[in-house]
Amino acid sequence: MLGRVNHIAIAVPDLAQATATYRDLLNARVSQPQALPEHGVTVVFVELENTKVELLEPLGEGSPLAAFLEKNPSGGMHHICYEVADILAARDQLQLAGMRILGDGTPKTGAHGKPVLFLHPKDMAGTLVELEEV
Repeated sequence: MLGRVNHIAIAVPDLAQATATYRDLLNARVSQPQALPEHGVTVVFVELENTKVELLEPLGEGSPLAAFLEKNPSGGMHHICYEVADILAARDQLQLAGMRILGDGTPKTGAHGKPVLFLHPKDMAGTLVELEEV
């Protein structure tokens, strides 16, 4: 079911500073910030040869990322995203196996304009997992 790692997401308290670190100190290619109001975050992608790193900052008062940063004020790894060929088939198979899908189970549009779902961390060895259809 799983394809390649699409990205590893890191929650940051200051997106501009984190972006500058990757761009200026590590000489990485970084995207422009992209606001994702539906997800309550602003993102920047660090482009690597084999995957991406997604830097996340809370957007708006109801951002689910705010609680994460309250517990981890310096930031930290937030989730890992895997590619899947058919997100609805993956969801159905995982739900039949007893896995919990966050939200109502309906895919949302992610930062790449493709459908995404998140799996409950308690079902995934303590790690929030995002699935993205490619």
